Amino acid sequence: MIQEIVGIFEKASKCFLQEQKAFILSGVSERSLCGELMKYLAKEINKTDFSKYHVDVEYNRNEGGKLKTIKNDKEVVIPITCDIIVHSRGENINQDNLIAIEMKKSSNKKVEKDKDRDRLIALTKDSFDNIWSYDGKTFPEHVCRYLLGVYYEINLETRLVEIRYYMKGEFQKNYIVRF
Repeated sequence: MIQEIVGIFEKASKCFLQEQKAFILSGVSERSLCGELMKYLAKEINKTDFSKYHVDVEYNRNEGGKLKTIKNDKEVVIPITCDIIVHSRGENINQDNLIAIEMKKSSNKKVEKDKDRDRLIALTKDSFDNIWSYDGKTFPEHVCRYLLGVYYEINLETRLVEIRYYMKGEFQKNYIVRF
């Protein structure tokens, strides 16, 4: 399943970078870029068995309308809003969360980039306390279990995008694509 999820993301990213090159290079905000990438991701998702999943920009709610939260490495509860997520909006208890994407321009401060990468590590963990047991009825208190976390950094000057993958709370790999 994870390879299919990665494939969906990679197809969407490739189309986005090819078809929206002028838009990207125009210097629009990260939020605008996320909105465009979201469209490509939704199009790819709809071609798969995951077509009932939703692709949302800056979504910050969890089951019952509660704010989405994670715990950082110091066990502090932090409200979160991801740039783009693919999830079931609580409709699929077996696998609610598929993809979390954090996008940055290369001109952003290192501390902001590090926060996004740390968030992806937290979001892709199987649990926060290592005691949450899946019972098929209850979601965990804090957001977790995204199958794939993607850090997406766009460098307008070099026309390169760095893509980093996170799975199961750990960095997996990174690569660079030209647009």
